[in-house]
Amino acid sequence: MPSRDDLLRLDGVHTHIGEYHILQGVSFQVPRRGITALLGRNGAGKSTTLRTVMGLWRASAGAIQLGGQAISHLSTPEISRRGIAYVPEDMGIFASLTVQENVRLAALSSGLESERLLWIFELFPALRRFWLRPAGTLSGGQKQMLAIARAIIEPRQLLLIDEPTKGLAPGMVDSLIHALLELKKADTTILLVEQNFHFVSMLGDHVVVMDDGRIVHESSMADLVQQPSLQERLLGLDTEAAAHSIHER
Repeated sequence: MPSRDDLLRLDGVHTHIGEYHILQGVSFQVPRRGITALLGRNGAGKSTTLRTVMGLWRASAGAIQLGGQAISHLSTPEISRRGIAYVPEDMGIFASLTVQENVRLAALSSGLESERLLWIFELFPALRRFWLRPAGTLSGGQKQMLAIARAIIEPRQLLLIDEPTKGLAPGMVDSLIHALLELKKADTTILLVEQNFHFVSMLGDHVVVMDDGRIVHESSMADLVQQPSLQERLLGLDTEAAAHSIHER
């Protein structure tokens, strides 16, 4: 059987933050041209995994490869230049700058390439409407869209997104689902940390579950969706009730 085409690979990755041993031998793969969901309870090490991939925290052991090339020894700017973008949980936008200025700061070229900008406006129409408005005046969902737009204003191989639906209204979640599916169609590979299982079940191709700094499950999303008892054991959630609650809001 031919091997799967993986863009990102972690092998035995350990991360220490001060005296705390957060990641304890993390190994998993992110297939190309799809959405991989990284799930787990609070404190499992999911955000630390994204930050370690991005070089914001240095792996103390193990290997991280992008397209078969080692990146764990590189600085964050060098990793970014390899084609990885990161959208942190706090979004990282500049509230006092306009939407336009936020996007322009993320563009590597001196100007914004018109075709790509038009494509981003198609993904996130609100950004066109609020183009000259200070980013701090946007709603939470609009700020999340701006954060993703900043990450993709330049072509990227891999997009790391941390908790994109946190605090969003259901309508904004639906818009985000549409945008991420369109990014997948455009051959962007996405590694997504998320607590909302219903959200990721509609998007994900591949799923990895963490617990206490270790990987405890890896499968296709379809396989996990079909096993409610496994979802409850791994994630500690009554996923049917959670999905019902989302539809009722």
